[in-house]
Amino acid sequence: MLNSTSNTWIQRPAIILVGYMCVGKTTIGKSLAKQLGCTFYDLDWYIEERFRTKVPRIFAEQGEEKFRDMERRMLHEVAEFQNIVLSCGGGTPCFFDNADYMNSIGETFYLKASPETIVRHLAISKGERPLLKGKSHEELFNYISQQIAEREQFYLKAKHIIDVNTLDAEEKVDSVVRKIIDYTT
Repeated sequence: MLNSTSNTWIQRPAIILVGYMCVGKTTIGKSLAKQLGCTFYDLDWYIEERFRTKVPRIFAEQGEEKFRDMERRMLHEVAEFQNIVLSCGGGTPCFFDNADYMNSIGETFYLKASPETIVRHLAISKGERPLLKGKSHEELFNYISQQIAEREQFYLKAKHIIDVNTLDAEEKVDSVVRKIIDYTT
């Protein structure tokens, strides 16, 4: 990031967004990166690009254990980049020492949403979610509630927590982005 007053480059610690799937990590991350003049990375997209296959296919062909190992290695790879905003998959902080590692390399933000909000977001999401495939509305709600209960201990390791239950308008996304910027400047 270029410091406009002195024309020198400023190295900014990574800004890392964690939370359950479909809480707005990518939407917020893209907007945040644009406003800060950083590069945005979605860890799942990065994995897909590096391995030239989709995450659901990795799950189907190699299983979750293999995917989580791959995810950990790619997290460490992306962490070497400078001036980034990184959106992690919903499970990323829950495996290995990923949550502690992310805290050691940057500013971490848990984007927290209720199961009800997540189910609403999933209804309009275009992405394929391998862990949720084929579930009824009630099964989906129960599964998400259970997973959040299991994962929250890892999400809460983030340095900052931001409620994102009301991300239903661009102004609200901008408000969350401003909060993150305030925390990091």
